[in-house]
Amino acid sequence: MYVITDLKPGRAIQMNGEPFLIISSQFGRKSQSKANMQCKLKNLKTGAVIAHNFQGSEKIEQAEVGYRRVQFLYKAKEAYAFMDLTSYDQFELPADTVGEVVDFLVEGQECDAMVFEEQPIGIKLPPTVDLKVVETMPGVKGDTATGGTKPATLESGIKVNVPLFINEGDSVKVNTDTGEYMSRV
Repeated sequence: MYVITDLKPGRAIQMNGEPFLIISSQFGRKSQSKANMQCKLKNLKTGAVIAHNFQGSEKIEQAEVGYRRVQFLYKAKEAYAFMDLTSYDQFELPADTVGEVVDFLVEGQECDAMVFEEQPIGIKLPPTVDLKVVETMPGVKGDTATGGTKPATLESGIKVNVPLFINEGDSVKVNTDTGEYMSRV
């Protein structure tokens, strides 16, 4: 069980039998009243985001969310197919459950599936991914690393700003939290 001071972003809790991920939390206290924690929570089954206040001595149940190593196989209409790398079982997740992670998924890529009560409920990527540049303006002699930036389309379809010296066919490291270019691979 968690107390309100344990409620930090990234932790999973359970309310009314549903798993929630803490997106943000703000500790507060008003003059003589009890402490409280204002949290923004994402329902891991439905994807809905809610705000909730937890009061001082309240006990919050920890959600038993685990992770399994999976491989992204393909996109089928409004769903994404994955394969469990341990059991080789295949499963699909709807696009709204996968969320913004789809911007960084390419066929054959390994990632982690969040599992609640033996059912996959979401996908977690590593902090960075390596993606190939498929479209950008050609580099020109004299372009430097400290110059400017130009837009580039990566193999997953996401567009990022890259330094002028990056060319089509180069692989780049991208931050999955911010979607920004980090370095050339």
